Amino acid sequence: MSNKRIALYPGTFDPVTLGHIDIIKRACLLFDAVRVTVAINPSKDPMFSIEERLRLLRESVKEISNVEVDSFSGLVVDHARNTGAVAIIRGLRAVSDFEYEFQMALMNRKLAEDITTVFLMPHEKYTYLNSSIIRSLAQFNADVADFVPPVVAEALKDKSKE
Repeated sequence: MSNKRIALYPGTFDPVTLGHIDIIKRACLLFDAVRVTVAINPSKDPMFSIEERLRLLRESVKEISNVEVDSFSGLVVDHARNTGAVAIIRGLRAVSDFEYEFQMALMNRKLAEDITTVFLMPHEKYTYLNSSIIRSLAQFNADVADFVPPVVAEALKDKSKE
């Protein structure tokens, strides 16, 4: 058994933002490896396909040595257990995020008490960012370059042309 401490950072990442990247970098300081995992959620209608989100994430984190990118469907705790993760990373931007994330953390603890949920806050300059806002801005051809990695800004421009 490996002594490598792996954390799972799940999300839909539709699209990945600089706030997500900030959380990933913070998590990488705390864990030996961070597995960024794109959740396949059948109840959501994403702008980007799973393949596109994986490609955008991989390109966005390619400079960070201890990050892996994958996808999953099902329960986060099952995927964490299957990949050897000891923690699930969740980002908190504001107090409004806390109640939902707290409930999820408690449920995950009930399902897998050996996997800890770790809440990380992004830099304050990213606290207002979320993927929904980015998608809305992009639909109106707003410049999103200050909010997303360059590869994502380009992909959003291409999507708006479709």
